[in-house]
Amino acid sequence: MFEKILIANRGEIAVRIMRTCKKMGIKTVAVYSEADTNALHVKEADEAVYIGPSPSLKSYLNVDNLLSAIDSSGAQAVHPGYGFLSENAEFARRLQQAGVTLIGPSPDSIKKMGDKIESKKVAMKAGVSTVPGTLDVISSVDEAKKVVKEIGYPVMIKAAAGGGGKGMRIARNEKELADGLKYASSEAASSFKDSRVFIERFFENPRHIEIQVLADKQGNTLWLGERECSIQRRHQKVIEEAPSSFLDEATRRRMGEQAVALAKEVGYYSAGTVEFITDSDKNFYFLEMNTRLQVEHRVTELVTGIDLVEQMIRIAAGEELSFGQKDVKLEGWAFESRLYAEDPKRAFLPSTGRITRYQEPQHMENVLIDTAIYEGGEVSMFYDPMVAKVCTYGDDRNSAIETMKSALAAFIIEGISHNGSFLEAILGHPRFVSGDISTNFIEQEYPGGFIGAELTSETTKVFLGAAVTIFLRDAERAAKISDQTPGRERAIGARWVVNVDGEDYPVYVRPDQDHGFFITHNRRLIAVKTSWILGRRLFQATVNGKPVSVQIKHLEEGYNLTYGGADVIVKVRTPRVAELGQFMPKPQDRTKKDQLVAPIAGLIVSMKVKKGEVVKPGQELVVIEAMKMENVIYADHETTITEVCVGDKESVQVDQVLIKFAA
Repeated sequence: MFEKILIANRGEIAVRIMRTCKKMGIKTVAVYSEADTNALHVKEADEAVYIGPSPSLKSYLNVDNLLSAIDSSGAQAVHPGYGFLSENAEFARRLQQAGVTLIGPSPDSIKKMGDKIESKKVAMKAGVSTVPGTLDVISSVDEAKKVVKEIGYPVMIKAAAGGGGKGMRIARNEKELADGLKYASSEAASSFKDSRVFIERFFENPRHIEIQVLADKQGNTLWLGERECSIQRRHQKVIEEAPSSFLDEATRRRMGEQAVALAKEVGYYSAGTVEFITDSDKNFYFLEMNTRLQVEHRVTELVTGIDLVEQMIRIAAGEELSFGQKDVKLEGWAFESRLYAEDPKRAFLPSTGRITRYQEPQHMENVLIDTAIYEGGEVSMFYDPMVAKVCTYGDDRNSAIETMKSALAAFIIEGISHNGSFLEAILGHPRFVSGDISTNFIEQEYPGGFIGAELTSETTKVFLGAAVTIFLRDAERAAKISDQTPGRERAIGARWVVNVDGEDYPVYVRPDQDHGFFITHNRRLIAVKTSWILGRRLFQATVNGKPVSVQIKHLEEGYNLTYGGADVIVKVRTPRVAELGQFMPKPQDRTKKDQLVAPIAGLIVSMKVKKGEVVKPGQELVVIEAMKMENVIYADHETTITEVCVGDKESVQVDQVLIKFAA
């Protein structure tokens, strides 16, 4: 067994690998860039080696620097995690030449499966069902049109060396085809140093279901059940689960057997994943094979009890699998939700900055969190926007969902925007709860973007209960202040008006001797019991017997409360103040209409306009790259450009002026 392993990665996956190494008694070496000097994975490792400046091309993708770190640290093996060089055959070959073991498959397997075109050819040879499309690289719009003429719209343009949702575009017409080729190729070159793309038939409402395989060097190959990854946004997975609620046992077995056949065809060993798309009739088609550990591997671990990282290490050390296919049992249900540093209410733009407050859910069973974030740490513009992976387990699907909703509600992250409320809204959506999902779920259910979950009668009761309790706890403290004039002590009334996002709710409140309040609205009782104390950012209580967690932000008047995916402004007033409130002037929108500011910090990939140009609605203005994704900003009305303030390849900060135009 290895004595020292270098983790050629960063963030939560580096920390997760280190913890298994520690369990196995193996020392670890972290590598870090300038931006990651104070990162958690650096602190968790036994030793750490600096590998270059912040941009990943100069650090985590710099093979020479990594080989130097391996040599200086004396590491005997390297775990690449996922992303970066985890599916880079040249890196695997260089390690082999240096006499260092890659904790992963052979360079030949990586090369064959890492190229999406070649992997499709291998899959066809192995008898695996494949998606209709081209087996050749598309280098021009004319070539693309010929392919589309044969297979029809819509199509998916995919990076040949791609993965993780990078370098992918859907095209439903010729304009989208031309634009998609351009941006998919550009993203692919930026992310993988390989601009090649190909085209496949795009299925309108498929499910994304993948099979986890595990193979040793002695030829034993197993499949460990499936994961459903249909909840996606821009082809990036958002919520995953195991098993799938859609598959029957016969289909599950056929998919598993085809995944094993593919792995054997390519001489695969280590952990790997074979991805399929599945239509409504349970027909399935090969998408790609990921020759690495998946982000969502934890859900498989939770339902099988198998530590995949440990198995990868043992396989790399030459050990034979200690169990067979008949020993693999799927028990219970598991979910993973990906907490991203992005703002759902601003078209999911990436969010960077310092974490001013970080508090994971406390005292919750069946919750597992992988993260590299800590209070005072920073989310950088240079890397993936992942903040944490929240995983939950239950005896059945519904119990695992409820645990996940509770965990997300109790997760406090401040200083950056994140998608926690969006995840809660999805988990509570009737379609999701029933299992009626596809890769288009988010696009179909949130076509105009996410502005918060719709208020229901139940969430409104929670907000009323939380707001009244928070307000009255503060009032009770004020009423107990010393040296009040005798006979003039502060009194706390029983009638209040709670304003929730502009709507008034008159309530009558009675204290409950058992740490709470009885609140009546329209003759309906809201019973709140809580041990919450002033100052806490998380309000935890039972409302009508149901445990709830409500996040609190204090405003100049009232509170910003978040629960169940809904985000509301709440004010508690006396009936007279509420009556007078309707006469108060409304705040004016002071947003400047004559300039475009950067919605995110990032790099200007391409400025599409020039001074004096007249732009039309829908015309591209600028492309900004942040966290490895290219974000295109379009004109929303016709206007004339009066000044272009930045140029290509310039770094910009949030709210920096990019373009000025006629008002």
